[in-house]
Amino acid sequence: METMKTLSVGLALSAGVLIAGAVQAAECSGYDVLVSQSAEKTDVGNGHTLTVVRNHSMIVNNDPTSRDHLVIGECNGVFLTTPDGKTKGSGQCLRRDKDGDTYSLEWALAPGADRGTWKGIAGTGKFAKESANSGWWQNAAADGKVFATKWGGTCNW
Repeated sequence: METMKTLSVGLALSAGVLIAGAVQAAECSGYDVLVSQSAEKTDVGNGHTLTVVRNHSMIVNNDPTSRDHLVIGECNGVFLTTPDGKTKGSGQCLRRDKDGDTYSLEWALAPGADRGTWKGIAGTGKFAKESANSGWWQNAAADGKVFATKWGGTCNW
């Protein structure tokens, strides 16, 4: 009887931990508004180019009460275009909020893909759980040096 009671309490605690973990992680989405600071393109010929970019970035979360709403920073990256016309990219972003808390993430774009991925790396203060965050991004609008990407994923902060 005591074993059953212990097992029941253990299962209830385990279920509570799983439910608490599920409650902490939530779907998140919004836009990343970027302003290009530089884009240096190197053409080595035969369809191979390498472009290094540097952008100012501001997150606009669809939930205006979210911790990352209107957080500002910088995103940098490299794009490689191959002779078949496909482009592959990767880079990092680092952002800071009005309180001085920061978070960083890495992003990637597979060759020829229209949609990329992002994954949190680290954070401070309210963003301390940033490494548990991940998702997708896709270009949404562009006009000269200003462009926006739509993003979504799972945020755990």
